[in-house]
Amino acid sequence: MANFPDAQEPVRPAAPPQRTCIGCRRRDSQADLLRLVVSAADGVSAVVVDEGRRLPGRGAWLHPDPDCMALAVKRRAFGRAFRANVDSRAVEGYFHAQSTSNLKAGQKTDGNPMSAKR
Repeated sequence: MANFPDAQEPVRPAAPPQRTCIGCRRRDSQADLLRLVVSAADGVSAVVVDEGRRLPGRGAWLHPDPDCMALAVKRRAFGRAFRANVDSRAVEGYFHAQSTSNLKAGQKTDGNPMSAKR
């Protein structure tokens, strides 16, 4: 096939878009990350989770992992990602709500119902 100028090379499937988590700084598939955007209300710029991935504005990406959230807060990554002073409490609330809704009756905080952790 390669000897003929009209022959086409086999088409490889496109790789999924890659993004960098602002918390841990690891690259991952866009589908595995949360998109964050700045929402300005009452003169306060707050970071919110863009669940539909359609809100206008500059986006930043974060793993849906509380450890990555903690790293992003510790490193002050939100201000750098959005190039402005922003309030990240809405995203912290989102993670808190996710962690409390994922706990089922009888489960310990590590997620294992048979855990000996207290």
